[in-house]
Amino acid sequence: MAIRFVREAKTSFLCFLLGAAICFLPSVPLLDPSLQYVWIDFWKYLLGIYALAFNVIISLIFISDNNLYQVALRAGWLGLFFGLGLLLSVAKSTLVHFGWYIMALSFFHWSEYFITALTNPRSLSLESFLLDHSREYKLAAVSSWAEFMLEWYCFSGLKQIRWLSMIGLIMVVGGEILRKCSMYTARANFNHYIQHVKQDGHTLVTYGVYSLFRHPAYVGWFYWSIGTQLILCNPLCLVGYTVVTWRFFRERIYEEEIYLLNFFGEDYFEYQKKVGTGLPFITGYRGEL
Repeated sequence: MAIRFVREAKTSFLCFLLGAAICFLPSVPLLDPSLQYVWIDFWKYLLGIYALAFNVIISLIFISDNNLYQVALRAGWLGLFFGLGLLLSVAKSTLVHFGWYIMALSFFHWSEYFITALTNPRSLSLESFLLDHSREYKLAAVSSWAEFMLEWYCFSGLKQIRWLSMIGLIMVVGGEILRKCSMYTARANFNHYIQHVKQDGHTLVTYGVYSLFRHPAYVGWFYWSIGTQLILCNPLCLVGYTVVTWRFFRERIYEEEIYLLNFFGEDYFEYQKKVGTGLPFITGYRGEL
């Protein structure tokens, strides 16, 4: 079983890189300046051909293993979007900040799967990409895209507040690092879903980033999500994301800590006394022993 998960981690990594390599297409004409017009005149077709060729290649490579194909397909397309986001980020365009956002979003979903494959393969599945997280998550994402495009079309200057987008980028990078550090620290003790039954080998982790926050993965995701809306300079979704995400984690932490107190008893009770949740105005479940 371990070998299979190592293969899946490698597959997701290589396919993400292969997809992201789309960002090098504009550099190809540099090898021959006389071909510069090819990119300038036909860049849309070149991007489409690359994406099509990528899908054909992975289909041929993984034709006999549907599970690896599904991993490769998701990782590869996330890599493609990451590469396209990078192209937007360096383009002379008013969509630079949207490029930052696409890179952050695609990397987040790919890295959730990759880190899970490395640290907790027992819980690994296609759902580890979190692409089908929930209907509410998809609605929130689409809402942020719609707000950005509408405001970009009507008030393009609103989307060019560089210092605000930079603050958002810092929050996104910091939140991403904190979340992945928490996953790496907890390893097999981390799971994307609330555990209602204590699994064999499940231990209480209180060191590393868990000595700073009881729920560092949630803290990282909370500030990551707010940061994405700062990057986009989305005033409406910034408020909406903050409120909805805060309420989601308040309810989730409350429920999760009921089970953690049942799992670890006094050890978790003492841990609660020493370390906060890490999220503003969220105390979690306060039981009495």
